[in-house]
Amino acid sequence: MNKQISLLESLIPVIVLVGMLAFNVSIFGDDALSGSNQFVLLLGAAVAAIIGFTKKIGYEEMLEEVSKNLQSTAGALLILLLVGSLAGTWLVSGIIPTMVYYGLKILNPSIFLPATVIIAAIISIATGSSWTTSATVGIALVGIGGAVNLPLGMVAGAVISGAYFGDKMSPLSDTTNLAAAMAGSELFSHIRYMTLTTVPSILITLVAFTILGLMQPTSGATDTNEILASIDSAININGWLFIVPILVIVLIVRKTKPLIALMVGTLLGAAAAIIAQPNIVLGISGAEHLTVQSAYKGVMTAMTVSSAIPTTNEALNDLFSSGGMAGMLGTIWLIICAMVFGGVMEAIGALAKISSALLSIAKSVFGLFASTVASCLAINLTASDQYLAIVIPGKMFSKAYEDRGLAPENLSRTLEDSGTVTSVLIPWNTCGAYQSGVLGVSVADYFVYAIFNYVSPLMTLFFAAVGIKIKRLVSVE
Repeated sequence: MNKQISLLESLIPVIVLVGMLAFNVSIFGDDALSGSNQFVLLLGAAVAAIIGFTKKIGYEEMLEEVSKNLQSTAGALLILLLVGSLAGTWLVSGIIPTMVYYGLKILNPSIFLPATVIIAAIISIATGSSWTTSATVGIALVGIGGAVNLPLGMVAGAVISGAYFGDKMSPLSDTTNLAAAMAGSELFSHIRYMTLTTVPSILITLVAFTILGLMQPTSGATDTNEILASIDSAININGWLFIVPILVIVLIVRKTKPLIALMVGTLLGAAAAIIAQPNIVLGISGAEHLTVQSAYKGVMTAMTVSSAIPTTNEALNDLFSSGGMAGMLGTIWLIICAMVFGGVMEAIGALAKISSALLSIAKSVFGLFASTVASCLAINLTASDQYLAIVIPGKMFSKAYEDRGLAPENLSRTLEDSGTVTSVLIPWNTCGAYQSGVLGVSVADYFVYAIFNYVSPLMTLFFAAVGIKIKRLVSVE
């Protein structure tokens, strides 16, 4: 007969895991996600397994639970692969560059700060990456802001606010897919549920930056002509390309299954690439003439491996590149290893014990949400990585939310509202270090202006406190 596990024994693998991850990130820095973090998750699973063996829990029993966990994420893993392929075809078709182009077109000195938030948000939604947004257009916007004598911390805060809004809301984002996978919610349902807290947060942010902009004296001009010319010379910019994302949005609104919507979006992007950007397709395929074979090779390469659109602007070259399906393998690897850790923890009864303890402490729904937010912040502070701030609390709290009769969208939304966005506010976190280094502005300087990033967790706590839109597993007639 299996011995019952204690709370202390249940927490040992989590404590050891967080300690190892913190040490690993201190050694590898940004490269920790290339594989070492994933292996550390397996080491954490090994620690949990050792405790399980002392409780007479068999190897096969643990492996069976791991298998169930992996099976539950099969849909999410397929979605990630299709997200990578869609990003590739939307790049080479010119859809993403066209979004960037028209985003920069709306820039105006009198509304520079709110326009910066909007531009960063548009580009981040299109690319699914706050890091890429900051490292490309973000750098340009900070430079332009400095030219009109705006405080650089203020401009950087506007860039980061918009970039993380887009990162949260984009189906192309790895953190968005990761949060949905960890909580067990469906991707587009997760995104729709996030709008409830995310839209008010970004509206507050825009109002705040509008007021800040009116209070700031500016001089000079916001010249984006060089960037626009670089885009225009490399890509056939055409407003008709917006038909593809609009059709995909229609499918999403009509609650089409994510795999179907993403596959349609990928194939439409491939067709648009051949029609609108034949030269780019030829460049990727390495052929001299557009034939059925060269077109197939070009779009298939963009979908699966990597693609890039060379421009005369070095920063844009980083933005206009995609890893295709292969670019998603790091996140898939992370999910698989997290599922191994979670499966072993479930098999030995550790997650159930932790959930039971959390439920006994968190007497209310608000208490459970607050505990989740606090856990995400703690992981961001200690393990220094936003992915881990989603993975670890996601596995720890999923059972607690289920026991309270709360739909998984509650957990996935809270993970993003707290784990994803607060990472950039911590100087030693990989996100904080990255954004600070790329934008050339210290975390201390942009902290107070990264308004969206600290309004988001407060908004999710407000919704929980007043009981707004708390989705239940079973609806009451």
